[in-house]
Amino acid sequence: MAEQQHRTTRKSDVDEEQVETTEVDAERKEKLDDDVDSILDEIDDVLEENAEEFVRSFVQKGGQ
Repeated sequence: MAEQQHRTTRKSDVDEEQVETTEVDAERKEKLDDDVDSILDEIDDVLEENAEEFVRSFVQKGGQ
């Protein structure tokens, strides 16, 4: 019986660790999503201002 109770305690500890890990992962994912959104917004702003110049820089010029 003591052995079974010990296993239950360990499983409970593991469950708590999984919950904490999941919360940390969710927070980290949210921060990364915010960072990516911020970078994409900056790219959009630059493209709105310099779209024509941006496209010209990628146009192939004779034989390239």
